[in-house]
Amino acid sequence: METFPRSPYMQFTREQWAALRDSEPMTLTYEELLELQGIDNELSIDEVEDIYLPLSRLLSYYVNARTSRQSVLMKFLNQNSQKIPFIVGIAGSVSVGKSTTARVLQALLSRWKENTRVALVTTDGFLYPNAVLEEKGIMLKKGFPQSYDIKKLLKFVTDLKSGEKDIKVPKYSHLVYDVIPGEYVTIDQPDILILEGLNVLQSGMDYPDEKPRIFVSDYVDFSIYVDADEEMLEEWYISRFMKFRKGAFTDPKSYFRNFAQLSEEEAVKTSKAIWREINRKNLWQNVQPTRERASLILHKAEGHAVDYVKLRK
Repeated sequence: METFPRSPYMQFTREQWAALRDSEPMTLTYEELLELQGIDNELSIDEVEDIYLPLSRLLSYYVNARTSRQSVLMKFLNQNSQKIPFIVGIAGSVSVGKSTTARVLQALLSRWKENTRVALVTTDGFLYPNAVLEEKGIMLKKGFPQSYDIKKLLKFVTDLKSGEKDIKVPKYSHLVYDVIPGEYVTIDQPDILILEGLNVLQSGMDYPDEKPRIFVSDYVDFSIYVDADEEMLEEWYISRFMKFRKGAFTDPKSYFRNFAQLSEEEAVKTSKAIWREINRKNLWQNVQPTRERASLILHKAEGHAVDYVKLRK
């Protein structure tokens, strides 16, 4: 294990991190892995064994420690224990594979022991509806901090950490690229909540219009930043766009259906423009600056394979 002076992180090569799996059992089949991977994110058995099983083992220690602290507090107060979910936050750029990381962790953590309930929520549901974004003149800033209803997102995590039951989360459709009116996902006191999104680690400096006094990250018990070099992120974004062009974009209900009619050359040019004018700017200004706030950083290389891990001391 290499340690770096003047850094709050310990850095591990893939091999060093994989050795920390210890005896953590593999509980997913190959068929289940195929269902968990994203459209442009090959997920191998080796990746789960080398990266996600050690992470699962680490998280089990964190969850048990938090549960013990909660029991001590309730004993001191002479009160019965409340069920307060442990929140794992997952942040990172567009196209880096946050959603795949979230799904894999949900599958692994839900199999720790019988009846472990693991919920997954993305912050997409807390985006303002497109009509509101249009009204505010920030449709091209979708995904930037100002495009989220931060008060609603903060209320959700506050309610969750207060032990509230049956919390309704707005439903988002990537097909129609909008929040679906009147549709919700109900979160009812899970043991663990995985919260995934661009803005999970952002602070008040990122919300100049709102100036919240508390931040989503204040409620996160363990945070993960999924990282990759910028050139790789752009390559993955373009690759994903091209696959969507032949798949989801062809659906008549798709918000991006017009992109399906583009020639291959036009599609590549369009995807590069979207990446550089919107997603890269958001990465530079708002997402990447939050990286060093994470408890753990997973750095990816070719093929979405993690090549090293950084863990906060």
